Amino acid sequence: MLKGFKNFLMRGDIITIAVGLVIALAFSTLIKAFTDFVINPVVARLQGGQSVGLGWQLGEEGNDATYLDLGQFISALIYFIIFMAVIYFCIVVPYKHYQSRHGVAVFQEPGPVKTCPACLSEDLPAAASRCLHCTSEQPPTVGAGSARV
Repeated sequence: MLKGFKNFLMRGDIITIAVGLVIALAFSTLIKAFTDFVINPVVARLQGGQSVGLGWQLGEEGNDATYLDLGQFISALIYFIIFMAVIYFCIVVPYKHYQSRHGVAVFQEPGPVKTCPACLSEDLPAAASRCLHCTSEQPPTVGAGSARV
């Protein structure tokens, strides 16, 4: 039982995912510090005066629970956009390039699909001659085969 678990953990894709998650966590910490110490002060300054941030006090003055802090929301949105851009350009793009050099297509657009008229499954490849689910014959798709005259 433990040998099977070890084999599962030592599969290449599990290791790749684990390394990707660790790298993402490191980038997350770096980007969080950037938004907390660079973006937040800029957004708070936009409010001006003695305000604690960009937002409005909905209840009594000084009650943090009733302060509508739009600055923190804007900061979180900027954090998310920066984080996703870093993940895409530092992890996804190099991974796609690496896999394409080994003949594996990853993160590609799905091919054209059609719907089975018998069982209404919507995930059949356009060139399929039988349904994956009910095994009924599929009518030929226009343009799927070569036309002979």
